[in-house]
Amino acid sequence: MSSHDEQEITQDTAVDERVQEVLDKVIETRNNNGDSLTEDEIFEELENDDDFAVASFREKRMEQLKQEMMKLQEMRQNDHGSCTEILSEKEILKITTTSKLCVVHFFHKEFRRCKIMDKHLTTIAQRHFKTKFVKIDVENANFLVTKLGIQVLPCVISFVDGIVIDRIVGFEDLGNTDSFTTAALELSLSKSGVISLPETPKKNERKSIFGFAETNEEDYDDD
Repeated sequence: MSSHDEQEITQDTAVDERVQEVLDKVIETRNNNGDSLTEDEIFEELENDDDFAVASFREKRMEQLKQEMMKLQEMRQNDHGSCTEILSEKEILKITTTSKLCVVHFFHKEFRRCKIMDKHLTTIAQRHFKTKFVKIDVENANFLVTKLGIQVLPCVISFVDGIVIDRIVGFEDLGNTDSFTTAALELSLSKSGVISLPETPKKNERKSIFGFAETNEEDYDDD
């Protein structure tokens, strides 16, 4: 097994369903009003459960909750969960080449349709912490605009491991209407694999709030 596979397994550790429910509540609270639950309130959610009194459940869930909260904090510090404006092409190149999954919105500040696209991307970014969402004004990206052949705005380009895998140009693939839904854009992005839409977990399979599915070592082939 390669070191890359080993890294993915570490990241994709399964999370207890009840722990994930608490994390859902934490993120929903932050997204709705910007307020964060206190640490005491977070752990009280688990302590109120009947089976949480069992020592084995308590220890496991507390440890998982701490680990997931650390992931959440780290991602927020790195601007995951938002669509951050980047001011330089150099920084865009750095982000796209160092992020596993990345979406870049090339926009112009005076274009109405770019503002519409930005609103939807901001909403989607809050749902997909595993993917990095950024935007850059084309006036600050002359080299990239030429290199990537960008001619129509808005232009949303998806990167996986630093490689362009798809792009959404204007609103043509979104019904060519200003009133397209966030769900339509989310579906279009998911087709490239840069984000994953929620799925009903298979039996004995769970996902963390960050979109990391449970994996087992036997699911990977040795290199």
